[in-house]
Amino acid sequence: MQRRWNGPGPLEELSRRRLLQLGVAGAALLGGERATAALAGGTDAGAGASLDEMTVDELQARMASGEETSRSITQKSLDRIAQRDGRLRSVLETNPDALAQADALDRERKAGKVRGALHGIPVLLKDNVATKDRMHATAGSLALMDATVPADAFLVGRLREAGAVLLGKTQLSEWANQRSTHSSSGWSGRGGQCRNPYALDRSPSGSSSGSGVAVSANLCAVAVGSETDGSIVSPSAASALVGVKPTVGLVSRSGIIPISHSQDTAGPMARTVRDAALLLEVLAGRDPADAASVVKGANFGVRYTAALDRGALKGARIGVPRTKYWGYHPATDALAEEALKVLKAEGATLVDPAPIATAAKLDEPELEVLLYEFKADLEAYLSKLGGPGPRTLKALIEWNQAHADTEMPFFGQELFIDAEKKGPLTTPAYRKARAACVRFSRREGIDAVMDKHKLDALVAPTQGPAWLIDWVNGDSSAGGCSTPAAVAGYPHVTVPMGQVRGLPVGFSFFGRAWSEAKLLALAFAYEQATRARKPPTFAGSAVLPPG
Repeated sequence: MQRRWNGPGPLEELSRRRLLQLGVAGAALLGGERATAALAGGTDAGAGASLDEMTVDELQARMASGEETSRSITQKSLDRIAQRDGRLRSVLETNPDALAQADALDRERKAGKVRGALHGIPVLLKDNVATKDRMHATAGSLALMDATVPADAFLVGRLREAGAVLLGKTQLSEWANQRSTHSSSGWSGRGGQCRNPYALDRSPSGSSSGSGVAVSANLCAVAVGSETDGSIVSPSAASALVGVKPTVGLVSRSGIIPISHSQDTAGPMARTVRDAALLLEVLAGRDPADAASVVKGANFGVRYTAALDRGALKGARIGVPRTKYWGYHPATDALAEEALKVLKAEGATLVDPAPIATAAKLDEPELEVLLYEFKADLEAYLSKLGGPGPRTLKALIEWNQAHADTEMPFFGQELFIDAEKKGPLTTPAYRKARAACVRFSRREGIDAVMDKHKLDALVAPTQGPAWLIDWVNGDSSAGGCSTPAAVAGYPHVTVPMGQVRGLPVGFSFFGRAWSEAKLLALAFAYEQATRARKPPTFAGSAVLPPG
């Protein structure tokens, strides 16, 4: 039997105790007849439904004409969160200063100052991004609810400078899915279970679950997610979005709760390639405090929107790495075969197959690296916090054990325990595993296959359709293609490809370091040729076959 949400339980009671801290989104978490009716009908007149599927450019045009203001758009976004998010649970809290920010930006516009494409645009942030304001940064854990951060994350400063309105914080898989081997994506002790807007009994995937669901459900135009391996592209594919996992270092990690300095990066989640490119232009920036930001070859100041070209696929050489990254879901493969036909019709040359020879060698050393780096990087982050709360991984494990009723009702903390046993980053086992990751993902992996066939990009289905939410066994994803680019620290873009029984699936473009402009151009050409995104229906379950 498919698991369905049946109203308030222990997690919802926890949310009741946190209402004053969570703000309007906390009230929305409790659901109610109004929210349920809005989801069932797929609309909510009076809460900004006219803004559904509207792009950043269209919102700017409305503000320029006076038809809307930043305040009116922000208010409509807040209204939609209150009315639509009761069962989706994608937003953990809204910013109590959002309307004041919008008012200030409206005054600037009235005085003739427009900072750029994001001026006055509400943006949601994943709840592992620090903001030095009245919002929290918890990675979904109640252990950090009373902690204070020393400063805005670097990317938050860039958003403020660009004139974005910080609308709120989104739900995520707790600790970015680095706590348990049997976790349920989109679940956290702070927020409960986030749900897929295309079928409420299906996973939103993760770890940037709330960012994906909120953008897809039109609670905002764009949002910021983060990825270590799949955490932007997977929830983007599951919610029919464009997700961009940049080259590690293009977007600063300063002020973001970490897993791995080798693989972590924040990135855009949007409904269109152009919106994702606009957000990436703001997020990207050299940060002297982030070592990955100052490496040789780092490429900043790129106008990604200028690279978008409807004809970019003409003459492009595209590789198809079928081994491991195709073949795990027949219906998804069938859509991907159609996608390849589109690439050819648009003028691309396909090299098929173009296997990544080291595909089967990445998983084991990657996990070893993540366990070592998680302990070191997380404790470095925790040491800078103010207020009460754990400051070591060992203390965090003990905190979870003491609060197991709210933090571990469904799954444990095996990954925490394994990571806590690891030594420092000078340990030979860590150095060996990291060297293997670099070798197998870069020199003998992506770089090797692209050099051999003179490729512009590699393509594959991002993953299969969203799986049923399962608090007994945990996630059951059939497969995906995120690992090579994630381990290499290379860019990856996913674009909506179609649906399998009403559930979205995505098509991925990935390639060499710092090739975001090229990948976005190819993805844009594919997007324009297919227009595959369909808005969510908020159905109770996936479409069943007839009979």
